[in-house]
Amino acid sequence: MVLTDPLSLAGLDLAVPVAGSTRVVPAPSAAGPPVEGVPTLDVVVPVHNEQRDLGPSVRRLHAYLEQTFPYPFRITIADNASTDATPAVAAELAAELHQVEVLRLEQKGRGRALRAAWSASDAPVLAYCDVDLSTDLAALLPLVAPLVSGHSDLAIGTRLGRGSRVARGMKRELISRCYNLILRGALGAGFSDAQCGFKAIRADAAAELLPLVQDPGWFFDTELLVLAERAGLRIHEVPVDWVDDPDSRVDIVATALADLRGVLRLNRSLGSGALPLGDLGARLGRAPARRSGVPVGIGGQLLRFAGIGVISTAVYLLLYLLLRDPLGAQAANLGALLVTAVGNTSANRAITFGVQGRRGALRQHARALVLFGLGLALTGGSLAVLHAVTGDPSWSAELLVLITANLVASVLRFALLHTWVFAGRASEETGH
Repeated sequence: MVLTDPLSLAGLDLAVPVAGSTRVVPAPSAAGPPVEGVPTLDVVVPVHNEQRDLGPSVRRLHAYLEQTFPYPFRITIADNASTDATPAVAAELAAELHQVEVLRLEQKGRGRALRAAWSASDAPVLAYCDVDLSTDLAALLPLVAPLVSGHSDLAIGTRLGRGSRVARGMKRELISRCYNLILRGALGAGFSDAQCGFKAIRADAAAELLPLVQDPGWFFDTELLVLAERAGLRIHEVPVDWVDDPDSRVDIVATALADLRGVLRLNRSLGSGALPLGDLGARLGRAPARRSGVPVGIGGQLLRFAGIGVISTAVYLLLYLLLRDPLGAQAANLGALLVTAVGNTSANRAITFGVQGRRGALRQHARALVLFGLGLALTGGSLAVLHAVTGDPSWSAELLVLITANLVASVLRFALLHTWVFAGRASEETGH
C-alpha cells in the first residue's frame, strides 16, 4: 500500500490518498484496548537512496515481527526524496507483504520523514529503526512494552548504557560520547544516547510534541527527546546490542555541525520560555521536571566554570576529530580552539561570573583573546613536541596530549578570568 505525503495536522483526521483513492487516518490516540484493523505498533523505516539494503532489511524486520511480536503491527517505509530505485523496491515490498506500507516524500530529511509517517499513523505506539538494522531486533519488544502498558511515554535504545554491547570504531565511539556529554551540559539532558536509530513514542505524546520540533534532519531525535524530558514525560531506556554499519553514508562532519547548531538553537528556545512544555506535560498527566540551581560565590563559580569547561572540551574534541583529516593537526586545533574559546567566554561571562548587558563586553572579549593565545600556545606547542618526538603519532596520542594541555590551560584560564578579564564586573554583578 503506497501513501503520498500526508499533512501534519495533530489532532485532526487526515485524508491520505492511497493508490488512487482516499483513506481517512484517525488522529493518534493513547494506547488502549486493541481496535480491529488498527495495529498496536507502527514501525517506520526512513530511507533515502537505499535500493540495495531496503529489501533484505524490511523482509528481515517483517519476519521477526510476524514470528515473535505479540501485537498487531505495521511497517511503514518512509522514502524521503530517493532518486535511485528505492521507490520501486518499496512498492514491491508493499505488494508482497500485507503489513507493509510506503510513504513517499519529495523533500529529503530523516526528521521530516518521521514527522510525516508518525502524524499519519493510526497506531497508538509509533517507532522507527534505521534501515541498516544495526540494532539487534531482540530489543524491540522491551522497547515498546512500557509504551503499550502506559508506563512510559517514549523509549530509546541506548548504546552507552550499562549492559549495551557495541561494535564500532573508537573514533565514532568518542564522537558519540562527546556529543551526549554536550547535550548533558548544554541542555541538561538526562538520557544517555540521543542518536541511536531505535526509538518509540506513544501516539498521544507524539501529537503534542511533533508541532514543537523544528528540525527536519538528524537533530530531530535530540530535539524531540529534550522537549519530552523538559515537559516531564517519562523516557524508558533499553540497552541494545549494536554493530556499526561499515557502509554508512552519513556525512559525519556535516551532521555533527548541524547538530551543534541545533543545540544552540534549542538552548535559546528553552531559555526564552516560549515553548509551552508545562502545559504539554500536564495534558499527558506528567509534571515538569524540576531543575536545581548552582551555588554562588567562588565555589559556585568554580562549579559553573568546570561544567562549562567540560562542555567546551567535548565540543573542542569533537571539532578536532572532524577537522583533523581534512585540515591537519595544527589547523584543526586552531579552528576547534577558536570556536570553543568564543563560546566559552560568552558562557562564563553570563553563567560563571554573572555579567549581563553589553557594558565592558568588548574589552572582556579582547582580554579573552589573550587567553585564547595562551591556550593555543599550550595545545599547539604540545602537538609540535609530540610530532617532533614520535614523528607520526596516532590520533589517540594526539587527543591525550591535547586533553592534558587543555586541563593546564583551563586552570590558568579560570585564574585570569577571575582576576583580570571579569575582575570588578563579576563582583559588581554577583555581589562577591
